[in-house]
Amino acid sequence: MPNFSYSRSVRELFPTVIAQAREAEAAGFDTAFVMDHFYQLPGIGEPDEPMLEAYTALAGLAASTQSIQLSALVTGNTYRNPAMLAKTVTTLDVVSGGRAVLGIGAGWFELEHRQFGYEFGTFTDRFERLGEALEIIVPMLRGQRPTFEGKWYRTEGAINEPRIRDDLPILIGGSGEKKTFAYAARFADHLNVICNASELPRKLDALDARCAEIGRDRSTLETSFLAFVMIDEDGDRARRLQRDFLLARGIDLSALDEDERAAATDRQFVGDPDDVAEQIASRVLDRGIDGVIINLVANGHEPGIVELAGRTLGGLVRH
Repeated sequence: MPNFSYSRSVRELFPTVIAQAREAEAAGFDTAFVMDHFYQLPGIGEPDEPMLEAYTALAGLAASTQSIQLSALVTGNTYRNPAMLAKTVTTLDVVSGGRAVLGIGAGWFELEHRQFGYEFGTFTDRFERLGEALEIIVPMLRGQRPTFEGKWYRTEGAINEPRIRDDLPILIGGSGEKKTFAYAARFADHLNVICNASELPRKLDALDARCAEIGRDRSTLETSFLAFVMIDEDGDRARRLQRDFLLARGIDLSALDEDERAAATDRQFVGDPDDVAEQIASRVLDRGIDGVIINLVANGHEPGIVELAGRTLGGLVRH
């Protein structure tokens, strides 16, 4: 759920979020995700558009759903002390009855770091911090009591109780073929690849290499692709939604040549159910990705759209 700008009163906002999560659960989706951001992201909206704090929202969804997994896509490592994050996601797991997933990444949105007072640092700093954080978080999720002294973080026999389980799933999200994929190969159960669809073959080759470097069987690391889906029973309406979404961001598809249009829409899958199913199959799944995480950025809050997407895509990824 990448968007909380529903043109409704604030009192109606979270009931709409709950409705989407319940619809996703009924439609057979594995996991409901919210973003871990304080401001709306460039490319989706303006910074002052509505944005909920991730783990508070996920706790609310835990109390409002029964079976769907719950996660941030992805937690910004820079926003929380790693031992506290381990405690937070473990508490979400307890509250939800064993449905939490830890999605985590290095953090990247400089504006909210600066305005909220979090240290942003360099690219190298953020990935060093993520690596150190995982050295603390992973043992704590597994019931161990890590003592760690690093450049950025330290712990001393950190205790994480209570826990329902010792195998809470870890999802790493990002596009970095060297650092992010190496952390995924070492620590994660799942890698969410964020890139243009046309880049997937190269990304998967890089992931194969990172797994080989540490002797991990690549088949033990699930993968997914983050897709922007604009779907409607009326394919023309879906394409209008795409056009309007891009126009609001200064992109006029009618003014672009073929190559420019392809580049502007490389992460987008648009049309009626048959259109979207064919596009996801040919551009994502046939390239070796295991599943998809979808942003229904234009109309996901409309009743029935999440169910339509689940009905369209579920058969593609279940065997």
